[in-house]
Amino acid sequence: MSRFSDLGNDLYTGKRSIDFVGKRRLWFAISAVLIIIALAGMGLRGLNRGIEFTGGSEFRVSQVAVGSDFESTAQGVVDAETGQQARVSKLGTDTVRVQTEKLSDAQVNEVRDALATAFDTTPERVSANFIGPSWGASVSQQALRALVVFLVLTMIVMALYFRTWKMAVSALVALAHDMIFTVGAYAWTGLEISPATMIGFLTVLGYSLYDTVVVFDKVRENTTEAFANRRSTYAAAANLGVNQTVVRSINTTVVALLPIAAVLAVAFTKLGPGTLLDLALSLFIGMAVGAYSSIFIATPLLVSLRSKEEAVVALDKHVARVQTKVATKAARTASKVPAAAQPATVRAAAPTEAATALGGAVVDDVDDAPAPAPTDGGTLSGRKVHKYAQSGPRNQPRKQPKSKRS
Repeated sequence: MSRFSDLGNDLYTGKRSIDFVGKRRLWFAISAVLIIIALAGMGLRGLNRGIEFTGGSEFRVSQVAVGSDFESTAQGVVDAETGQQARVSKLGTDTVRVQTEKLSDAQVNEVRDALATAFDTTPERVSANFIGPSWGASVSQQALRALVVFLVLTMIVMALYFRTWKMAVSALVALAHDMIFTVGAYAWTGLEISPATMIGFLTVLGYSLYDTVVVFDKVRENTTEAFANRRSTYAAAANLGVNQTVVRSINTTVVALLPIAAVLAVAFTKLGPGTLLDLALSLFIGMAVGAYSSIFIATPLLVSLRSKEEAVVALDKHVARVQTKVATKAARTASKVPAAAQPATVRAAAPTEAATALGGAVVDDVDDAPAPAPTDGGTLSGRKVHKYAQSGPRNQPRKQPKSKRS
């Protein structure tokens, strides 16, 4: 744990640095591949929509001993009575849920009696319900409407708060990345999408946006300072902001995922399919992906969008010019001073490592760079200074005899 805290402190102070921005093409390529796979899953396999969206009949056999063959038993009953395929799942430890397409009243009664017989219980413990697709369609429409309103308000608020629409666009791209990946995971795994899953998707958007705003706030602080003191490029200042918040993002995500993981473990082993499992699973996938997008997608994309701006280009050119001057002066100074008198850092530094040779500081002007002190009574040019040479300014008035001063 101490090593992790030391790493976080080093990343915050800049002693260590992970090049999130410089390797943004790699992160974009990885995300592009994942999104293509997710879209392929949605196109090829489709989404396993729950009965709330498709409509149909649902039977629940309660307070029975659920053996290992409950699925085949229930499927055999439905096939014998209706000739349809059924979706069978266990709810908790003593309830079996059977979902079919819409059945007539006579078929509902026949299936209910047959299920009671197959599971050795009374018909009163077998409930039958019909769920129409209109309810699921209404939920979907309301969810999409809420999503559109959420995205529009997010765009406006972030553009006003950060004073640039490019930060808002970057955040929305990260949100889209999280949503596509999460839905694609449901498509490839065949997990059922229920109204609780839809709620989880919308919750994921809010969490991902929160994490992105935290990172962007630090990025804005660093880049504003870079424009003011002109000591760092825009990309370097943004990358420092990500490094300063990456440990916080990881800690926040882990703390949020631990209770959700506990709920998932209980739901899978004890409760079975249901609202709790659907909600927890969507939150777990979305939060994990949201932490990734906040670090590897949002800020690198912001740097790419702003890289062509006039102010950013001018800042980058100024920093490059200053670093070149410092490197040139350091190399010139090192060549004039005898090797034995050179500090070890200056002797070892290459021209491109001038900032390191000068103590790691980036200066605004080459004249501000510290120079090695004269040695052996000489000057930086190597010329000896006469021992009676006058020190201080040369234009001092001559000393007058005491008789004339009076």
